[in-house]
Amino acid sequence: MTIAQEVAQSLLKIKAVSFRPNDPFTWASGMKSPIYCDNRLTISYPEVRKLICDGLVQLIQKNYPDAEVIAGTATAGIPHAAWVAEKLNLPLIYVRSKPKDHGQGKQVEGVLKPNQKVVVIDDLISTGQSVLGAVKAVQKADAEVVGVAGIFSYQLASATQNFAEAKINFETVTNYSILIEEAKKQNYVTDEELVVLKAWRG
Repeated sequence: MTIAQEVAQSLLKIKAVSFRPNDPFTWASGMKSPIYCDNRLTISYPEVRKLICDGLVQLIQKNYPDAEVIAGTATAGIPHAAWVAEKLNLPLIYVRSKPKDHGQGKQVEGVLKPNQKVVVIDDLISTGQSVLGAVKAVQKADAEVVGVAGIFSYQLASATQNFAEAKINFETVTNYSILIEEAKKQNYVTDEELVVLKAWRG
């Protein structure tokens, strides 16, 4: 079994994933989705968060070997970034969704030097817009973002397009295709529901 399959199974087991093929969830963006993935739950399960950390570390070592700093997106990406930075023995920073409205007005917290190579970690990627906002904040601080790493991707075409336009690579430990296949194997969804879930992504 691959680590992607293991993480998908873990997300299902801890009920971080909910399926409603016939009564879709509405995201903050207004988009309708037959699935909702809440990766914030993972931080409460030591074995699951360790597995995710191992997966993220492998991704970074394979795809972004020259990473010098690990960045977490506020708030869900921060704990995972912290565990990854610890394991890789690299500096940690985090990126606010917007600059502070007091003090020094920082958006990037921690020590970030000009031209340092940064990997930004987020918990999940839907359209990619929120994490790409964090990427821009790091770039604005005169550092280089070598890529984004996440736990889960919905594999939406809009994400692929948004990352391509931003000229940023992204990798995730597991993804929608793997998750729904594992869900079928473990009987979380029926054959009929699997058809709906596959059709949603096109």
